[in-house]
Amino acid sequence: MEQTITAKLKLQLSPEQKQLLREITLAYRDALNYTSSVAFALNKMSSGVALQKKVYKHIRSVYKLPSQMACNIPRKVENTYKGLWTKVKQNHVHRQKGYTKRRYKGLDKSPLFISRTCTLNYKRDYSFVKGKVSVITLQGRIKVNYSGYNFHLELIRSGIAKIDAAKIWDDQRRKNYYLLVSLTIPLKELEPTELKQVVGVDVGQPYLAVSTDTQNKTKFFSGKKPRQKYSHYQRVRKRLQQKGTRNAKGRIKAIAGRERRFTADINHNISAKIVTPNTLIGLENLTHIRARTFPKRTGKKADAKQGIANRNQAKWSFAQLHSFLDYKAKLKNSLAIKVDAHYSSQQCSCCGHTSPKNRPQKGLSFECVACGIKLHADLVGARNVAHQTLLFRQDWESTGCLSATLNGSGDETKAERLSRFSELRWSLDASPTLNEVGWGS
Repeated sequence: MEQTITAKLKLQLSPEQKQLLREITLAYRDALNYTSSVAFALNKMSSGVALQKKVYKHIRSVYKLPSQMACNIPRKVENTYKGLWTKVKQNHVHRQKGYTKRRYKGLDKSPLFISRTCTLNYKRDYSFVKGKVSVITLQGRIKVNYSGYNFHLELIRSGIAKIDAAKIWDDQRRKNYYLLVSLTIPLKELEPTELKQVVGVDVGQPYLAVSTDTQNKTKFFSGKKPRQKYSHYQRVRKRLQQKGTRNAKGRIKAIAGRERRFTADINHNISAKIVTPNTLIGLENLTHIRARTFPKRTGKKADAKQGIANRNQAKWSFAQLHSFLDYKAKLKNSLAIKVDAHYSSQQCSCCGHTSPKNRPQKGLSFECVACGIKLHADLVGARNVAHQTLLFRQDWESTGCLSATLNGSGDETKAERLSRFSELRWSLDASPTLNEVGWGS
């Protein structure tokens, strides 16, 4: 098993070295835009091999880039055009089905590359030599000191991780250059039976995540402050859109980047607090959750309250949180799996009774109509996810297969789900089976 991470190394450059990196990043960007214009003129070509034959000599002679970079540029443009063609095809299907009336305009003009980044291949364009990094420029190689997180530095120096391609990134706000290095770490193959601790994670919008383990240790991560931040960004964005000036459009782009980084930081912090060593972490399988939720009114039919709800749902970044939990778990000798999310918010974790009536007004309160227990709804969901995670671990012990997807459809699947989770309870007194499998031990 392997896990790929990115090490962010700050380059300690002299003014002359900064100028050399500035020259090569600008030349790389100009070459990307030239190649993009050639691909657009050739019927929006998305073949990297054919594109390289057209532009390689020109890139080498005009932009003076090294041979490996001249090969990387058509590949990057190829990936960009393939992504745009995919969006065009998806938009065509969505328009036929009536999902949208808008035509995707991403290929109406040649894609423009703005970012001052430069892709480097390990041992060809850059390498690590005696505590320094050797980076190629238009005037030859330069050796530079670097700094970064101790964990990343140790992986590079020890040779434990496989070093792959890197990117030079010009952080214009801090006026520094960084080297973003891809590191592939070999990890031990894990079996769920080796992980004695089980944690269930319920994600949502009022509370971004609620986690609970077999020792009843619970963590709540409120989404109140992030929602306030998103509302602030929305108000600023609305004012700038009303102005419509060129400077306002630039500020809107800057706000989008700031909002994206804020979201990633929130999810990084939450996932770091949830993941513990040697733990089996259960996550809800929320594939197509947006399509299954309530229909959203838009346009003139939507009131202000509905508009806020629509924006909150659009900003809900549960997939990113799941991905962060997954890779952080692997680094801590843990494992994250996805389990069935159906009825996790309606089933009582104490008596097993499942009914929509257990969730009055679909709020944050949970009140079982059978046993009368009252709990936080997200806590109940996290406990049910932990129940299901424990069941899948038992399946692995008995069958050697860890499957989180139930076969069948309709009433069969519903009956199978309800019967599958009906025996496990959170209270040890209610179900002696929990003692046998180590629940609470």
